[in-house]
Amino acid sequence: MAPPLLTLQAIHLGFGGTPLLTGADLAVHDRDRVCLVGRNGSGKSTLLKVAAGFVEADAGERFVHPGATIRYLEQEPDLTGFDTLETYATSGLAPGDDARRVHSLMAALQVDGSAPAATVSGGEARRAALVRVLASAPDILLLDEPTNHLDLPAIEWLEGELARSRSALVLISHDRRFLATLARRTVWIDRGETRAVDRGFSDFEAWRDETLAQEEADRHKLDRKIERENHWIVHGVSGRRKRNQKRLRDLDALRAEKRRLAERAARTGTAQLTVAQSERSGKQVLEAEAINKAFDGRAIVRDLSLTVHRQDRIGVVGPNGIGKTTLLKLLTQQMPPDSGQVRLGTRLDIVTLDQKREQVAPTTTLSDALTDGRGDSVIVGTQSRHVIGYMKDFMFLPEQARTPIGRLSGGERGRLMLARAFARPSNTLILDEPTNDLDLETLDLLQDLLGDYDGTVFLVSHDRDFLDRIVSTIIVGCGDGRWEVAAGGYADAERLVKGAGKPAGPNTGAAAKPRDDRPKGSSSRRKLSFKETHALKVLPDEIANLETEIGTLQNRLAAPDFYARDPDGFHAASTALGAAQEALSAKEEEWLRLEMLREEIETERAGSKA
Repeated sequence: MAPPLLTLQAIHLGFGGTPLLTGADLAVHDRDRVCLVGRNGSGKSTLLKVAAGFVEADAGERFVHPGATIRYLEQEPDLTGFDTLETYATSGLAPGDDARRVHSLMAALQVDGSAPAATVSGGEARRAALVRVLASAPDILLLDEPTNHLDLPAIEWLEGELARSRSALVLISHDRRFLATLARRTVWIDRGETRAVDRGFSDFEAWRDETLAQEEADRHKLDRKIERENHWIVHGVSGRRKRNQKRLRDLDALRAEKRRLAERAARTGTAQLTVAQSERSGKQVLEAEAINKAFDGRAIVRDLSLTVHRQDRIGVVGPNGIGKTTLLKLLTQQMPPDSGQVRLGTRLDIVTLDQKREQVAPTTTLSDALTDGRGDSVIVGTQSRHVIGYMKDFMFLPEQARTPIGRLSGGERGRLMLARAFARPSNTLILDEPTNDLDLETLDLLQDLLGDYDGTVFLVSHDRDFLDRIVSTIIVGCGDGRWEVAAGGYADAERLVKGAGKPAGPNTGAAAKPRDDRPKGSSSRRKLSFKETHALKVLPDEIANLETEIGTLQNRLAAPDFYARDPDGFHAASTALGAAQEALSAKEEEWLRLEMLREEIETERAGSKA
């Protein structure tokens, strides 16, 4: 294999004394297709900036093959100093590059080159930044959340463009479908370190879960082994002989390993997303009858009728500017239609998370943003909670309480706005692009929360996979004020838009229930059988006996003249050692299985009593 175009080795980097990367590696080869994944705050964007040469690591090595060109798309493009989008886009060209490429890309992405750079929206800036990095056809493209602020047609165009590109790609994205389409190799940043697997993103999550499950199993084994050794210290023979002194040293090593694993596990937080729910709404949430809306003669909604019932999951999709947000405002009576009428149901408590994320002042601290500047308590529904505890539910550290919002990452700001919205009691959620900047684990938790939510959800999103997982009904903007309604998720909307299918029913109700493919939990009345309880009692002694037997056999086989003196005995001892080691492994696995089952049952019982 040819040497890599870009290599990062043993990268260490921290901010304010807090380690972020503690030995991260990355290698990018010619025409590579790499996705960089990990939780918000794990260091993905930072590692990409190190790769681009924009951030210098505290330790480690960065090597770029002589002559290799790199272009970097940052998460929030900086257009400072440029008059128009065209001058910004062309600034990425190198001598000899074809300027016509800029104009063809601007046409494909619908970028107005004459637009003033200082006043454009986030979506316009993102499109111009894409033109800038794609135009020169570099050897390596480093793309940080390239689909943010793009609508579905633009995302699909970008997928095709990158698939045809000769550039090596390193991608950070929360869009599962985008990563599954393009990535052929995955690098996972986990607790400051990188783990690479030569598989595309489609296989990553299963591999990650297997890896974490094995780590958990290893931790359980280590705990049990320490427990047995502690028992030996208290009840065993004297520890003054040489062999027992070694056993004490081994116990100290086990304890040190346990501390290391505990510290590593502590760096992996888990969000505990909850939403404050009010009393149930009436069965019918809203009914729209032949509504119409136009601005300056341009039709936004034309003759739309729709009925929404409690617990419906409604997805709204369409290109940017087609009127998705306007449609939601019409349906919730925040804006009157030009003609037709909207009737809302009874007992509605509507909470909206809009695309602008409420525009909290960047100087506001995280704590004040959650408490509205009133003390140290957050009102979640009708209950008061300490702000630090509520912050932890959304994966914020206590020391971040006084951090200004402007210093948070995009993903952290996304979690903050979810925390603010979900604290307010609701039975109807209006979520306009809630998935922007969220990591994959938080998206999974948000999916579970919406699946369990007892109210009604309206979801505007360009995340195709998220739509398919959540919504039961899709409303598709088809242009010229026409909206089509179909049962299903994004795949059904795609067929509608491309003319490959028709709506499943008339342009009315959305009564289909959300799908729930999650496995059901076991009954809390489950208990260990007599056989299982007995095994838990006797297995520790059996494991200890096997360890003693293995030690004895290993000492015999270590004798330098054993084979010459007794070949048959040597082979018999080797066979016995293999059998004992296999039996030990089986018994440890069985003990671990039963211990985990016992802990699960005790947790379920405690939860049912609570």
